[in-house]
Amino acid sequence: MACGIQFKFNTLMVSALVLAGLTACEGDTEKVSVSDVMEIHDRVITLDSHVDISSDYTYKPAFDPGHLTSMKVDLPKMVAGGLDGAFFIVYVGQTKRTPENYAAAKALALRKFDAIHRMTDELYPDRIGLAFSPQEVRDIIDSGRKVAVIGIENGYVIGTDLDLVEDYYNRGARYMTLAHNGHNDICDSAQPKEDFGDVAAEHGGVSDFGKQVIGEMNRVGMMVDISHVSQDCMVQAVNLSRAPAIASHSGVRALADHPRNLTDEQMKLLAARGGVMQLVAYTGFVKADPARNQAEEALMQKIAAENGWAANDYEKIELTPAWKTGHAALDRKYPIATVAEFVDQIDYAVKLIGIDHVGISSDFDGGGGITGWDDASESLSVTRELLSRGYSEADIAKIWGGNLLRVWEEVDRIARESAP
Repeated sequence: MACGIQFKFNTLMVSALVLAGLTACEGDTEKVSVSDVMEIHDRVITLDSHVDISSDYTYKPAFDPGHLTSMKVDLPKMVAGGLDGAFFIVYVGQTKRTPENYAAAKALALRKFDAIHRMTDELYPDRIGLAFSPQEVRDIIDSGRKVAVIGIENGYVIGTDLDLVEDYYNRGARYMTLAHNGHNDICDSAQPKEDFGDVAAEHGGVSDFGKQVIGEMNRVGMMVDISHVSQDCMVQAVNLSRAPAIASHSGVRALADHPRNLTDEQMKLLAARGGVMQLVAYTGFVKADPARNQAEEALMQKIAAENGWAANDYEKIELTPAWKTGHAALDRKYPIATVAEFVDQIDYAVKLIGIDHVGISSDFDGGGGITGWDDASESLSVTRELLSRGYSEADIAKIWGGNLLRVWEEVDRIARESAP
């Protein structure tokens, strides 16, 4: 690098991405130098708690993380942005609860588990490793590689089979979001799906089966994730869990009034129970824009109808040329949130619940992306904004990964102590 410092992301081999990422930082916060930011990234662990992957991840060239792709997160972009690691997500969308659909959801989940293992065990073991514990995160980084951790989004993938919690844990899952859009057998969602016949509140929060699921997650050492769930479910889940819970990708309700975001009371409860809130760089959860939301939903339904797909089949819809063209037009008409607005959410959360309970997530390749941090190569710009606002290196270390690792360690400790 021009500053002559040896960084853990070394020479940043994809020079075009480096220049793009640093240019995105420059001019935003003139008092903070690029070299200052890069030195901090060299010393602290930077961990994104939510990155989605395609069902074809590692199986098709377009989704090969070892190369520069159209995905927002691949290994070259992680190198360029000084991003140490990410939770790669086993996501399956909600469908009607039938034995056939449970089997299909499990099959889709296993395909994504296998894809992440293919990346770390077969294709690129010299460039990225799969971590099963916080110490393994540190060890892999010390080896000079990037880190993958597995998270599950939507407890629907266990259907009504409690044994699948341990099965998925053994495959590497270290957190599970209890629900997604639509109620499942575990709990109520923050966004019921009328087309599945959902009422406002099916379980009144957590179901009896859900209580068993949370207990089993505590037993094996899987973090309980309350993003996407109803307020009643969130309160009950956090109080039911013997270990601290997380919000893997959520925003501040007071700044963006969306049912997916957390109220001040929810944030305080999460912190009081030792948990961490991973603020998400998803424009709809960073700043409220009902007109954009409606236009985006209409575009999604139009593309789904034209192709005979389900309206919630985000993975197919968001890969179409029609989506890319239409979404670009939406961005021009309804500008997306900026890094500064994203860090406003971090500021709010830090002031409300304390520096020890706040983290960072992108939701990249699942809708996330803001001006200035639109893919992993631009991760430096978040740190630069934090520095410009007076956050210390110790603060940044907590926000970028330290707090999440601390909660994960506590979840592991409680699991060990409960073992027979």
